[in-house]
Amino acid sequence: MTAEPTPEHTWLARLLGEWSWASVTVPGFEEHPPGSGKETFRSIGAVWVQGDGEGEYGTTQMTLGFDPRTGRFVGAWIGSAMTHLWVYDGALDGDNRLQLHSVGPSFSGDGTLAPYRDEIELVSADERVLRAYTQGADGVWTHFMTTRYRRV
Repeated sequence: MTAEPTPEHTWLARLLGEWSWASVTVPGFEEHPPGSGKETFRSIGAVWVQGDGEGEYGTTQMTLGFDPRTGRFVGAWIGSAMTHLWVYDGALDGDNRLQLHSVGPSFSGDGTLAPYRDEIELVSADERVLRAYTQGADGVWTHFMTTRYRRV
């Protein structure tokens, strides 16, 4: 059985290629200092993309796909600086922004987990932005990181 690509898979294919990135610190989250690095996205068949990154925070790997059965984007992210596997579930918010939800270690440092949301915005064919948010106990989403990617 061969999976047939959908328009959502075509959206993911826009991530393919080599990118340089730079992140900025958001006020109130100085424990997440700015950094820079590179990332390369490749395809796994026509229905998955995988991004391998490296930079000041170590090495990372992101895998993304779309499951037509559920109508949801799925994936995972790992980084060499932590032991947590971030499992993604998401959807497009308009034509240019993918919202990916996950659960991970809270910023409290007390071992509890908190909801997170990564938004990947395709600004142009050669630029994208990732904004990361965490949700507090009050239900409010707080922006804590912005990373800008430029195609190499």
